[in-house]
Amino acid sequence: MSRICYFCELQIVLMAPKNNNLERIIIDFVKSHPQTSSKEIHEGVGNAGSYATIKRVIQSLVQANLIYVQGKGKGTKYFISPSYEVLIPINPEDYFQKEIDEREIKSGFNHELITSQLKATSLFTEYEHQNLAQLQTTFKNNLANLSPQEFKKEFERLAIDLSWKSSQIEGNTYSLLETERLLKDQETASGKTKDEATMLLNHKAALDFISDHSSYVQPLTISAFEDIHSLLIKDLNVTRNIRHRRVGISGTNYKPLDNEHQIREALMDTCKLVNSKSDIFEKALLVLVLISYIQPFADGNKRTARIISNAILMNHQYCPISFRTVDSIDYKKAMLIFYEQNNISAFKKIFIEQFEFAVNTYF
Repeated sequence: MSRICYFCELQIVLMAPKNNNLERIIIDFVKSHPQTSSKEIHEGVGNAGSYATIKRVIQSLVQANLIYVQGKGKGTKYFISPSYEVLIPINPEDYFQKEIDEREIKSGFNHELITSQLKATSLFTEYEHQNLAQLQTTFKNNLANLSPQEFKKEFERLAIDLSWKSSQIEGNTYSLLETERLLKDQETASGKTKDEATMLLNHKAALDFISDHSSYVQPLTISAFEDIHSLLIKDLNVTRNIRHRRVGISGTNYKPLDNEHQIREALMDTCKLVNSKSDIFEKALLVLVLISYIQPFADGNKRTARIISNAILMNHQYCPISFRTVDSIDYKKAMLIFYEQNNISAFKKIFIEQFEFAVNTYF
């Protein structure tokens, strides 16, 4: 089976370094001159590029959902997209050159992000979606050639990888090999805490549950979040159910909601948003970022998000994701960018890369 880095191709097409400055120049001009034509943009940006080049970059920005079009022919006008702040690429390396107190952020919870902005936003470009769809087709073709026993073996392999990586992101020190021994043979690793082993075993229990109850998240409900969370924090001295106290997040000045009723309202609106989306990839990505953003539980939020996201993929016979090759720091940085800027670009990159890895590695 051919191994193609679709996300790398996307980066080359839409985010090549030679186009970065021109894209920024055009975006800045359209922001300050809304309802402008391509000719006016070309005249306004001076010698930044030929008219043909300017039009080509404008089309790439339209495809990326960063600007939108009204009218046709000579009456065509361009505006900054309502999705701009959500989708504009942010480079984590550049972003985190500033220390926590130097960054200009959205420190409070943005409820309109869920009820309005994300509702009106197509998270994936046409190019991204085509590549994800092609990967999914590859997964379905591979799946058709597997016996039930072979599928069970492959899912077990993915479950081990996901349990390990998801726990590692939360600070668990078990190695992948030690995790395999624990989940397969119930053999705990020396020098590790009981809670570390429990966290891993709880992941496996949650994954077994969603595998056995494939329609559990269709439609998505608050109860589903609470039930999966309960499986993940069993015997870990973590409070169950929606929190009613303030919670802080290390590494950021973003402050999640601290009122139980508001948290429940945000969760309900998240369920409505996810259920309203027809695209399965969008559903899975939204759960990953929004449960972490809302922080509905005292602990275990990102773990719950990863399991529920996979449950959505599996319910629709899409390839689940193990996150095995993601760097834990990169994952946390992408999440912090979403907290602080309500921008999904860095985390979307991780999602696409990990879906591709999963299709090329399992089943």
